[in-house]
Amino acid sequence: MISNDIAALVGFACESALWGVYGVLFVISLGLLFRRGRKGELNPTVFAIHCLLFLASTTHYAIEFNHFYTTLASSPILPHQCVDGYANETQPLVGADILISLCDLLGDAMLIYRCWAMWRGNYWVLVLPVLSAVAGFGCMMQVAHFVVTLSPTAPAPPPAIVPLTVAGYALPLCTNVMASGLLVLKIWWMTRPAPDAHTLRSTARLAHSAMAVVVESGLIYLAVQLVLVVLVSLGHPAEGVVGVIAVQIYGIAPTLMVIRVALGLSTGSTISNSAEVVSQIAWTPRRMPGESTTRVLERSGCDSDGGFYAEAKAGKSSPSIGIADGV
Repeated sequence: MISNDIAALVGFACESALWGVYGVLFVISLGLLFRRGRKGELNPTVFAIHCLLFLASTTHYAIEFNHFYTTLASSPILPHQCVDGYANETQPLVGADILISLCDLLGDAMLIYRCWAMWRGNYWVLVLPVLSAVAGFGCMMQVAHFVVTLSPTAPAPPPAIVPLTVAGYALPLCTNVMASGLLVLKIWWMTRPAPDAHTLRSTARLAHSAMAVVVESGLIYLAVQLVLVVLVSLGHPAEGVVGVIAVQIYGIAPTLMVIRVALGLSTGSTISNSAEVVSQIAWTPRRMPGESTTRVLERSGCDSDGGFYAEAKAGKSSPSIGIADGV
């Protein structure tokens, strides 16, 4: 079994690589968002959370880099003699631990906002995901308090507070599963075939592509967070590796969703029908009941803020299916 010090060093190396990847993806996403913003269609809430998440992840990496530099790179003795005690907690590292939970909370906030938009402002649907996310963040704040007061230099949480630490990571995991499930359920429900009408294949394929984007992004988060919960439960030193990796994954997963939706790229997104598929930021207004009973689908697409929509025009064929505000 590797030591906590070696695990912390390996975790820093992995986080360095992932932060570089995240930085490139963030710049690409900003270019796509600003391109849409020139049309006045940029969603400020998603953009703000997007930027705050990158700022928090970068701050965490900066703290870890400073710890690495001051502990190893600037030491006058040999590097292998500095490994002992590298993982010991310090006040800056406590702040870095808090940023892990903050990044987790911001990632969940972006997913919850998309879910809220897709469910057209139905707050009751989001009660459990919001409570789970806030409770997880509260648990980790209490863990940080216990670490500072009970064992301020311990490389890992004391055994007495391991259950609280597990809860702090498991509750946001539940939030991600619930919010992703609600998004997929709503997309499926709004694109299900009506008994007295038929759905264009392009619309069905677009709905499946939107669901694939949500599921694939959620699986990235789910895999890392589940491994972290298991390692923390077992008290394995590898939690020091996965813990810092997770910080960047919290940002990479939603950024990938923004990029893929903006570019219209997802599994099975190729459409050969004559229906036009466009990618743009368009949070379409809510349609009134019965408004589209005599309309035929004209175009459909996804927006880079996360909105999945289908637009229609008057016609003599089948009714349209309107999907707005959310993936």
